[in-house]
Amino acid sequence: MVRPARTTDIPRILELLIQVDMVHHEGRPDLFKGPATKYNAEELEAILADPKTPVFVFEDDSGLVSGHAFCIEKQVIGDSVLTDVKTLYIDDICVDEAARGKGVGSALYSYVKDYAKKNDFYNITLNTWTCNPAACAFYEAMGLKPQKICMEEIL
Repeated sequence: MVRPARTTDIPRILELLIQVDMVHHEGRPDLFKGPATKYNAEELEAILADPKTPVFVFEDDSGLVSGHAFCIEKQVIGDSVLTDVKTLYIDDICVDEAARGKGVGSALYSYVKDYAKKNDFYNITLNTWTCNPAACAFYEAMGLKPQKICMEEIL
């Protein structure tokens, strides 16, 4: 079952955030510290309290949170080049290592997509690291397509 996250989910969300970080750390240790979390418990409380940063979790039949999706509402208004669109940005999505391949990610993304449609968003965007090919393949399977590409040269 996918539902909005609650403050009681914070300890489990922190565990999942470490898993996300470690995937990135293993792929790009030059950029990502490990193990770490991108938010602490206090920051998570503020995120969960803000309607502009909805967080959803997948809770299995036993009550265990086995995945999350952090979202951020973004809107460009009055830009000289870009149109005025309302975007739902997926800031972070994670499925517990033990639950991967069981439909948790698909359920989370489907819930986010329904939320975006119901709330009149134009699109859903996210960033993914090329050092995480499983995530790239998952997002493509969900129907996402590259919007832009960030390139680098390490000096």
